[in-house]
Amino acid sequence: MSEKLAAGAAMPEFTLSKVGGGEAKIGGGGRWQLLVVYRGKHCPICKRYLGTLEQLKDKFAEANVEVLAVSADPKEKAEPDVAEMKLTVPVGYDLSVEQMRKLGLYVSEPRSPQETDRPFAEPGLFAINPEGKVQILDISNAPFARPDLQSILNGISFVQSKGYPIRGTLA
Repeated sequence: MSEKLAAGAAMPEFTLSKVGGGEAKIGGGGRWQLLVVYRGKHCPICKRYLGTLEQLKDKFAEANVEVLAVSADPKEKAEPDVAEMKLTVPVGYDLSVEQMRKLGLYVSEPRSPQETDRPFAEPGLFAINPEGKVQILDISNAPFARPDLQSILNGISFVQSKGYPIRGTLA
């Protein structure tokens, strides 16, 4: 079992390959970033959630928030999945179990080879502020519990305009 990432902690920094080429840098300062971890191609609930993220991507951009979705899927699964969903949101792939643990995510084994062929992360969402700290986080152990993306956008906009502090830092 991994340690859960604390609110206000420095976001672990790492780089993943992106569907369509190039790399996505996770963490580090200088910008707002929203990292959405999804379970993978095998999850229909993830597809709906990524569809909502796609619908809101321009609004996140207007709020100066860089959006990135990532999963443990290999390139061979991520590329056709992104094409099928017609996603333009950047999608990273090959999230390792070690990276999942650094993020404090719940990790599951596949129920069968038909589901997927490797351990995968359960859903997670991280809003990282320009100081590179975790401003907002939500992790789940199941696909059914996820934060409303419009509420997350509203919350980030509120934090930006009011200088609202990171909450939940008292041990």
